[in-house]
Formats: sequence, C-alpha cells, structure tokens
Amino acid sequence: MHRVAISSTGLFTPPEVITNEELVASFNQFVALDNAKYAAEIAAGTRVALTESNVEFIEKASGIKRRYVMEKSGVLDPHRMRPLFTARPDTEISLMAEIGVKAAQAALDAAGKTAADVDGVICAAANMQRPYPAMAVEIQTALGVQGYGFDMNVACSSATFGIEQAVNAVRTGSARAVLVISPEITSGHHAWMDRDCHFIFGDVCTAVLVERLDLAPPGSFEVLGAKLLSTFSNNIRNNNGFMSRAEDRNPEDRDQLFRQEGRKVFKEVCPMAAEHITGHLAALGMEPAQVRRFWLHQANLSMNQLISRKVLGRDASREEAPVILDEFANTASAGSIIAFHRHQADIQSGEVGVICSFGAGYSIGSVIVKRL
Repeated sequence: MHRVAISSTGLFTPPEVITNEELVASFNQFVALDNAKYAAEIAAGTRVALTESNVEFIEKASGIKRRYVMEKSGVLDPHRMRPLFTARPDTEISLMAEIGVKAAQAALDAAGKTAADVDGVICAAANMQRPYPAMAVEIQTALGVQGYGFDMNVACSSATFGIEQAVNAVRTGSARAVLVISPEITSGHHAWMDRDCHFIFGDVCTAVLVERLDLAPPGSFEVLGAKLLSTFSNNIRNNNGFMSRAEDRNPEDRDQLFRQEGRKVFKEVCPMAAEHITGHLAALGMEPAQVRRFWLHQANLSMNQLISRKVLGRDASREEAPVILDEFANTASAGSIIAFHRHQADIQSGEVGVICSFGAGYSIGSVIVKRL
C-alpha cells in the first residue's frame, strides 16, 4: 500500500459577478410582474402573492454577499430568471468539460506535473450536464490523460467523496495520480425565482490532484484518512431527470429545480457533521484542538459557525474555519475545496487540517490531511 498526498489544487473562477444588490433588483422586478399577472387570483384568495427580497435578508440568512456565474444577463432578466447558454454542437467541448480542463490544468501546473503523470479523472459534481458520455472522459481526453475517467454525484459532498475514491485508487496502486474535478454550474439548476433560496448558489470549478506520496512535490498534504457517511433525506432534493419527459412533466415545475427545507437541514445536518468530524479525528487518535484549520463546506455561515462550535466547544475564528461563502456563495461540492485552495499556504509542516463537506443525501465526507 502506498502513502497518499494531495499535491495541489486548481480553481476556475467564472467571468461574471452578481452582487446581492443586482440580484434583489432583478428578483423584485420579477415579483412585481408575477403579482400583476395573477392579480385576479391573488385578490380572490386562490393564489398567494410573491414577496420581495432585500439585501439585509440575504446577508443575515446566509452570509452571502455576491456570487460568480458563467452568464448573468439571463439570470437578471425578470422575464427569464435563468442563465442564457448557447447550445454547443457535439464537435465542440462541453461547457462543464471546458471549465474542468481549466481547473485541472491549474492544479497540474501548481504541482509541476503534466497529464502524463495522471492515470485517472473523477468528475465529482452536484449536477452533470448530460448523462453520457461521462463528463470525466471528455475532460480526461481534452487533457491528454491516458487512463480512465468516470462521473459521480453525491450532491454537495461530491468532491470529498471523489477524493476518497482517488485516495483508494492511489493507495492500492491502481493509479499513480488521480484528478478530482468539480465543475459546479449551479446556476443552471437553481430556482432563481424562489425568495427562500434565490441567493444561495454560484458557479465555479475546482480540481484536486491526489497522488502517491513519494511522487508528490515538497509541501504537499499527506492524506491521513478519509471518511464518508450517507443517510436518506428528502429535505434537499431536485427531481429533474430523464424520466421527467416520460412522465410528461412541465420543466418549470418547482420540484424540477433545487429545493430544500432549510430549517430542517440546519437542525439535522449540523450535529451530524460535527459528530462525523470528531469521530473521524478520534479514529485517528486526534482531538479537535490538534487541528490547525477546518475547511468546511460553504453553504451557510450560521451552519459553519454552529458546526465548528460543536467540534471545538467554542466559537472558531475565521483563521481556524475560513469563509469564502461571502464571495463565492454556495458552490455545491466545490466550497470546501475553494476554502482549502485559498487558505492553506500558511499551514506549517506537521500541522493538521480537516476538509469536510455535507449536503443532500444526506451525505458527509471528511478528509484529514497533514502538511509535509
């Protein structure tokens, strides 16, 4: 068995930004149009009028101040409320694959490696652009990786679940190195017209290079352990899929996009995540006080504060549990990896950190690493 390291990470940041102020202005225009359209039903009491949003509500509820998106004009169009993408012919690289290649190349460059050093690609994301061919195989081929690729979806835990699969492949010797890539174009499956969640998501792509420790560059992070957990819940769900067509479903039906029971998720996931982290550390003979940094899933600021408080027995500082949520919003599986990418340069040799994600499923994944 080989010892395994995370050698590097890569980040692709989309070209456009939507501030909370822009988002609220657009959403409130949509509300006015919708309420005018259904004025008679609202007056008759057969339909509930939509409520406007505001910046203060968004920032208090989530801690989010802005988000990056691949295309903003369609999102901010009150008559459309979704991104405006142009369909690409099959002869061109897919949008998810394109940003996956960019993040992956950044990770390779950071480690001083090339595609020839990699044997596998895992595309781990909350939503795939298509069922097949696998996005991972398209990314693998575009990069020039000679090996294999496959897609996996465990919602917001996809990246940590993917890292665990990559670690196992490298540890057993079936691969020298594996790229775990998370192209999260969340804007395509987000309900921009729902006040309770219209502010939550943003687009991004991350990449993590997992390889044999003896091949990793100086300053890499040894993977001490990875632990996964899942248990079924309907509290975060998206019913869109190939069977919707056979069921004659309207693609505009609310359940065909992201939806959640936010209060239930908060109440149930926070203690689960805290218990998962402390249990994983204990299994490795460590205490939370020995951890220099917690790179947590970036879904909601209050969730992260509560989880870190339960783990540490006190409030965590921003240095101990860094936040990127205010800039990127919730980027599904990529959030904890962005936090790791942005906030690991100051970790000293021998210091330990925890990468942890949690989301629909429910699913929780943790990766404990030590700086070499």
